[in-house]
Order: sequence, then C-alpha cells, then structure tokens
Amino acid sequence: MEILVATAIGVMSAVGTYLILRRRAFPVILGMTMFSYSINLFLFSTGRLVVNAPPILTKGVETYTDPLPQALVLTAIVISFGMTAVTVMMSLGAFITGGDDRIDMPASDLRPEPKAVARAGKKGDQA
Repeated sequence: MEILVATAIGVMSAVGTYLILRRRAFPVILGMTMFSYSINLFLFSTGRLVVNAPPILTKGVETYTDPLPQALVLTAIVISFGMTAVTVMMSLGAFITGGDDRIDMPASDLRPEPKAVARAGKKGDQA
C-alpha cells in the first residue's frame, strides 16, 4: 500500500509540474490543482497508513493515527479550492479582455530596445 501511495504522489507531482510549465492558462491551473492534490496526499500519508484505527488515543487501543495531518489536509483543501477559484476568475478575465489565454507577454508589451528609446528621446528634444 505504501508503494502505491508513494507512486501516486510521485506521478501526480510530475504531472502537476509538467502542466505548470505550459504556456496556456488552463493547463497551468490544472497543474497547480494536481500539485496541490499531491501535496495533500503527502500530508495525509504522514499520519501513517493504518486501517480501522481511531484518530485519537483511547483506552485499550495500541495503534492510532495522528489527527494533525488530517486537520492540515482539510484546511489545505479549503484553501486550494479558494485559490483555484480566484485563479480561474483571473484567467477568465484575462481571456475575455485579451482574447487569448497565453501566459507569455505579447511583443507589443515588451520593453523597447535602448536604441529605439534614444531615437525617441532625440525626436522629443527637437520638438
């Protein structure tokens, strides 16, 4: 079971990293979501993988699971859902405004070369 969980965490982390490095907004959002799922699974697995064990120590029970990773995962799920919603709304607004969901900067928004700035300054001085 541990090998299966470790493999799932590794595959989800690799897929999330691959998708984060894409140039479109939607795959980046999916990659961040996949990466957060892998982190949540990792946090959950740090509380030991025990079947039919209570999350708190009770009388007569020798094995228990740590409740702290479970609380951290629940908090992380809520935060990642909220941040995913914010990111989706920001990318949707950028898509509606710009007409494209590419992440790289268009050539028209790039800083002009120093020669072009020097020429523009000379023209402004003459006027």
